Amino acid sequence: MSKLKSTEDLSDKDPQLSKEELSSKGSDVITLQQKLGILADGHFGPITEKHVERFQLNKNLPVTGIVDSDNWVLLLNIENLNLDSSIDEDTDIHKQYFTTPYDQVIHKHYLPKGEYVEGPIQNEYIFLHHTAGNSDPYRCIDHWGRDDRGRIATEFVLGGINHRNGNDEHDGIMVQAFPKGSQAWHLGRTGSGFMNRHSVGIEICNMGYLDNDFKTYVNSTCQEEQVTVLPEAFKGRLFWHAYTEKQIKETEKWIRWIGERDEIDIRLGLKQFIKKHGPTKGFDFQSDAHYGKIKGLLTHTNVRKGKMDCYPHPDFVDMIMSL
Repeated sequence: MSKLKSTEDLSDKDPQLSKEELSSKGSDVITLQQKLGILADGHFGPITEKHVERFQLNKNLPVTGIVDSDNWVLLLNIENLNLDSSIDEDTDIHKQYFTTPYDQVIHKHYLPKGEYVEGPIQNEYIFLHHTAGNSDPYRCIDHWGRDDRGRIATEFVLGGINHRNGNDEHDGIMVQAFPKGSQAWHLGRTGSGFMNRHSVGIEICNMGYLDNDFKTYVNSTCQEEQVTVLPEAFKGRLFWHAYTEKQIKETEKWIRWIGERDEIDIRLGLKQFIKKHGPTKGFDFQSDAHYGKIKGLLTHTNVRKGKMDCYPHPDFVDMIMSL
């Protein structure tokens, strides 16, 4: 459990505070967060915990998640931490988050160099994916950094709710995996290599399709309250792990911001497909999209026949049509 020692208690022998106790120590948490260069909201949640551990790792301290007196002294006497993963050319290079014009907080958790292609690269496509995996966006990025598949990643990952136990600590948290203008492989085999090299992607943390007994493809059981039943089967499946309200809201903000950032018309592609074919066929494979002929907003399913991400969740469809 992550712990924090109050600045007022540095002379005490054992003044460490647990997460629960920190609810009454908001000022101490804010001081800690300001020193770490992250959003100072006074809440010691999973983001603060991970940045404490990263600070300890960078400073060759025991990685305990506990801010003890030694950690405090070091933090209070360092003006800029300059952690490698915090660098972003468009903002203060020491900050580990930034806010978009849509009041969306983007947390930075960069892959090691070599795990993505450094830019500048101009994007012409936006792609929606879901992970079919863990609800923690940080774990998703860490996995990409450890695997041996090469430069496979999306620039952004959006946290969700754990499908088994309902833990929502990462729900709606948007994380950037590498700097703007850089690129990684996220589409697989399509009819256009140019499209992969000039597209920005997001992975939404979601388990995807479910069997009739709410079992996932890895045989874990999804909580019934997190199940969406589609009005029409998509890819032969009626039952899906629901995209959360926060995920849909944050995805909309992200799409609008990325459209402006990269000068991509978000009304082209998926929205047009839905208007012409309806949600089920609109989310499915489109030959012209596969060959890179349709620029704009697309899903992985639009360009790969064998893929299942993303699916036409009714509220997700409504969000796309509102763009």
